[in-house]
Amino acid sequence: MAQSMAEQLQQDMECEGLLECIHGLKQLDKDCFRAVVESDEPLTIDEIADDVDRERSTAYRSIQRLLQSGFIQKEQINYEQGGYYHVYRPTDPDQIASDMQRKLNDWYAKMGQLIQEFENKYDAPEDIAVADS
Repeated sequence: MAQSMAEQLQQDMECEGLLECIHGLKQLDKDCFRAVVESDEPLTIDEIADDVDRERSTAYRSIQRLLQSGFIQKEQINYEQGGYYHVYRPTDPDQIASDMQRKLNDWYAKMGQLIQEFENKYDAPEDIAVADS
């Protein structure tokens, strides 16, 4: 179940909490991201699945979420005799941080707009009541 903003602010958070908070990623997604980041070389899906002790298809779904969120990048490696496979590497942390800052700014602007709408909606009945007095 999603936590309220008040609940999130009261708990101790680590920087990895941003993966969940801003992008809605799950624990497995964070584990897969950590595996990719901690590796000296780009990893295949099979290697990531082994690192997180999950089935290949489960790791693949997590990797797809990380790709969509921009946390990792996919590279195609071609075999000389034909065919290919993909490897995954982390996105530059500066790029990730910049993207998260942009999302946070967008969220902040949207919340400001909603707060203004709330104020406009619920401020009006008081004005009418005062005018009737």
